[in-house]
Amino acid sequence: MQSLTNTSTRYGWAMIVLHWLIGVVFIGQFVLGVVMVRTTSQRTSFELIQLHKSFGFLLLGLIILRIAWRLGNAVPALPASVGTLERRSAPLAHFALYAFQIALPLSGWALVSVSTLEIPTMPFDLFVMPNLPLAESDASESFWASAHWYLAYAGIGLVALHIAAALRHHFLLRDSVLTRMITPSSDRE
Repeated sequence: MQSLTNTSTRYGWAMIVLHWLIGVVFIGQFVLGVVMVRTTSQRTSFELIQLHKSFGFLLLGLIILRIAWRLGNAVPALPASVGTLERRSAPLAHFALYAFQIALPLSGWALVSVSTLEIPTMPFDLFVMPNLPLAESDASESFWASAHWYLAYAGIGLVALHIAAALRHHFLLRDSVLTRMITPSSDRE
């Protein structure tokens, strides 16, 4: 039977589902962000921005849940084929991914909080999300817009490196690094 929790060699269902869900939402958010700022229709742009904010809050919640789950579960050991440099850099790379996945939605939240337009944020039209306690100003809005933009491109760059590393492990090194994030652990492990 497949396990919800991690073992010493594989990730469990909870971590696998969170990993892929966060990955899809993160990449989707990047694409949505690019599309929404290039849309000429104000109405469509407004709706896409609201959707982008909704998924941003979802992403923030999911990444917090994933970090909490990771802190409370074993992290599978890397295969013996993984070299010393990669063993040392892998935790740093994961930390960077987590940091960007938290910083990016927080910077977006800061951006809408300081906006002088005062448009309420309603995640998935369910409730009004309060703004962060930040002063509204055009200068602050410009700062947070730039920060959000740079974080988005740096974050998607990290995701691309993460994907490239996983594919390298799977196709070149032929080890279990990628498959253990696809096939869950079992109760027998």
